[in-house]
Amino acid sequence: MKRHILSTIYTICSSSSNSTHSSSTTKQKHYYTFFPLVHFKPKNQSSKLKEDMVLSKTVSESDVSIHSTFASRYVRNSLPRFEMPENSIPKEAAYQIINDELMLDGNPRLNLASFVTTWMEPECDKLMMESINKNYVDMDEYPVTTELQNRCVNMIARLFNAPLGDGEAAVGVGTVGSSEAIMLAGLAFKRQWQNKRKAQGLPYDKPNIVTGANVQVCWEKFARYFEVELKEVNLREDYYVMDPVKAVEMVDENTICVAAILGSTLTGEFEDVKLLNDLLVEKNKQTGWDTPIHVDAASGGFIAPFLYPELEWDFRLPLVKSINVSGHKYGLVYAGIGWVVWRTKTDLPDELIFHINYLGADQPTFTLNFSKGSSQVIAQYYQLIRLGFEGYRNVMDNCRENMMVLRQGLEKTGRFKIVSKENGVPLVAFSLKDSSRHNEFEVAHTLRRFGWIVPAYTMPADAQHVTVLRVVIREDFSRTLAERLVADFEKVLHELDTLPARVHAKMANGKVNGVKKTPEETQREVTAYWKKLLETKKTNKNTIC
Repeated sequence: MKRHILSTIYTICSSSSNSTHSSSTTKQKHYYTFFPLVHFKPKNQSSKLKEDMVLSKTVSESDVSIHSTFASRYVRNSLPRFEMPENSIPKEAAYQIINDELMLDGNPRLNLASFVTTWMEPECDKLMMESINKNYVDMDEYPVTTELQNRCVNMIARLFNAPLGDGEAAVGVGTVGSSEAIMLAGLAFKRQWQNKRKAQGLPYDKPNIVTGANVQVCWEKFARYFEVELKEVNLREDYYVMDPVKAVEMVDENTICVAAILGSTLTGEFEDVKLLNDLLVEKNKQTGWDTPIHVDAASGGFIAPFLYPELEWDFRLPLVKSINVSGHKYGLVYAGIGWVVWRTKTDLPDELIFHINYLGADQPTFTLNFSKGSSQVIAQYYQLIRLGFEGYRNVMDNCRENMMVLRQGLEKTGRFKIVSKENGVPLVAFSLKDSSRHNEFEVAHTLRRFGWIVPAYTMPADAQHVTVLRVVIREDFSRTLAERLVADFEKVLHELDTLPARVHAKMANGKVNGVKKTPEETQREVTAYWKKLLETKKTNKNTIC
């Protein structure tokens, strides 16, 4: 038999009963298998078979299957950035192109600016992927997911000491994050205040809310979006949280609530909610008002119950009517989950709750959005039952210990002043003791070459001349990383010390109209310069990309 190698990937079964080369009526089968293909042709077989059965295929030059990934035309051409492309591309090419570009992002584990969880156990990752196609809002279709959310609300409300009886359901809801949670809580306060004012025949068109200047931007969004005046208590040097005494002084008959922060974004410090409650109780007695308190526990809500159980900040205080917390921060879940719980049902006006039935059953809903994934809700329940009280306490203890390691390491350098307190959210906020040559923005910028993302920023109103660096300690930030970070800070400082001072030398002795600038004025000018410089670099980088 003669052996032929054919370049085809087909398997053919063909009958030759009518072929002229065979006198037999028996059907003869010829088999062509996948490449490499070997066909054994009988010696006396006529050339007609060749004409009938030659199905070999010449590989086209455009066949991407034979090209190297990085030699294909899909990575040789620029992808459209403003319009959808006309043609499809292979899934492998799409993945590779996007994956390659994402390599230019920072490493989430080394992003020490963020409070958001960057690591979870593989088992929880698996649960999240298995439920990623579930729309949480379809409560009738996914009743178990709804039940898991309700369990989370019940557990969190009791963690915050809500006045609930045995088996009594708590009042609360899962949200996309603390921003949505704060919007919902603020709307509840506004509607409660409006209803009360209407019943009394009083004006209800000028609501306000009292906060510290250290609040997160979502409070400013709430005030602007829902037409509520934001009255902020300014900070001062060495006191970077809301002063309860000044806050209560700013309360008037139009104040819908006072917002206290359990874990300031700037320094991690807990505001004195107990003192605020006591002062506000006294003012309410004197005025006949009933001004309540909301606690923004986005960062501290999953810390205080485990590290500081005796601290009174939650529903143990009578004026605290609602609390929000971020599950995606120290609740230990990936980004996209927050919670808001109310003290009692009467603290959430019924008219804010909508009922829908077009998904299969009557469903109450109180959210700003509608569709959202179920994965984060399921992940939160996983963490609550997987870790339990003991597990969360161990995680928070470990975070605090690593915070102390970093704090002490930075103090030993002799170059930094620690601004944050030892108690509160496990983070370290600190400033340079001497910024006459190089400032915090330069330190943060140079530190990026080691992979670390550490933010530098100025304090809010009345403390703008203070610039700080901040390192947030999360679950996945180990002691080894803390020690390595201190060593890298020392390298950065040594490197900057060997460089000539840039703007500072010129500004340090600057004068305005013949009057020498104060240290605060110099610091503000230097800070403004570096902020502008870094923003320019970011803008140019975005333009190139």
